[in-house]
Amino acid sequence: MKEPASDEAFVAFERVQKSYDGVTLVVKDLNLSIAKGEFLTMLGPSGSGKTTCLMMLAGFETATHGQIRLAGRDINDVPPHKRGIGMVFQNYALFPHMSVAENLAFPLEVRGIGKAEREAKIARALDMVKMGAFAGRRPAQLSGGQQQRIALARALVFEPELVLMDEPLGALDKQLREHMQFEIKHLADNLGITVVYVTHDQTEALTMSDRVAVFNDGVVQQLAPPDELYERPMNSFVARFIGENNALEGTVEQIAGGRCTVRLPDGSVIDAVPVNVSRPGERTRVSIRPERVEFRPERLQADAHTLEAEVLEFTYMGESFRARLRVAGTDEFVMKYRNAADQRRLRPGERLRIGWLPEDCRALDAA
Repeated sequence: MKEPASDEAFVAFERVQKSYDGVTLVVKDLNLSIAKGEFLTMLGPSGSGKTTCLMMLAGFETATHGQIRLAGRDINDVPPHKRGIGMVFQNYALFPHMSVAENLAFPLEVRGIGKAEREAKIARALDMVKMGAFAGRRPAQLSGGQQQRIALARALVFEPELVLMDEPLGALDKQLREHMQFEIKHLADNLGITVVYVTHDQTEALTMSDRVAVFNDGVVQQLAPPDELYERPMNSFVARFIGENNALEGTVEQIAGGRCTVRLPDGSVIDAVPVNVSRPGERTRVSIRPERVEFRPERLQADAHTLEAEVLEFTYMGESFRARLRVAGTDEFVMKYRNAADQRRLRPGERLRIGWLPEDCRALDAA
């Protein structure tokens, strides 16, 4: 993962709130700093406030309260076209009556850049997205992937230091979407630009970002690098929302030495890391990722607590296997493991004991 170029905030939200009706806050007291050169993704379900934050940064929405700063300058009252920010929309927003070159020329013309310099910048931007041969075409003559590249080139053509992207890959098919994730990330790294990216796609966020801000109900639930977010969620919402996750309800029995034991409804006891539980008797929801579940004894610590499981379903996924298990009263417990020469395929009806390393299991809030 690329480290941000500087710890100094290039973009800063300071106690920002947003209400559309004067009563309900869709963004609640947001404090968020983004370093120069960082790729930060705002991730969350529909209505969580992530797109509203992006639109306030772009200048298309006005903050109800608080300050938004860019390079140390308060931009609350600066109109969008004077913020010097590149923008890529989900629907591309290309001018249908203009050629590709004319679409790219537009943001340069409004900035008063001369013809010769415009042509040089357009050629450079099209080359960056591998669309140099398409300058004379109209948007209707391009595929969805090609239009997406042109929209990206238009956002980059005037060489902004900050680019905002609002679900830019949402209309693409899976294979092209995954390809473009890497292309955008490589382009951002090579140009050294700061990117604020909005998506509801967890895989996209984990693949592309230096850090991810997980939004829910107008609040950032966790802000962290992708690996920390996935492996060390700080609450039940983040654990559920990021990737596939197993959750078991239980009661904390003991907390000591950075570990806790949790008793499940069927009487089983498991080990976990106490995250936001603090005392015995407290209700908790423990979180364990499917790929961290083990059924081979040699991969478990000798004193590890294990649970009895029944295989309900086995799925071949190519590079991996997926088994759905009945565990501690739930039929939706999932285990994933690598398709390797020394692994075996489980059979429905088979019984086995499963477990995990205590540090891979987290005792979270029960809500």
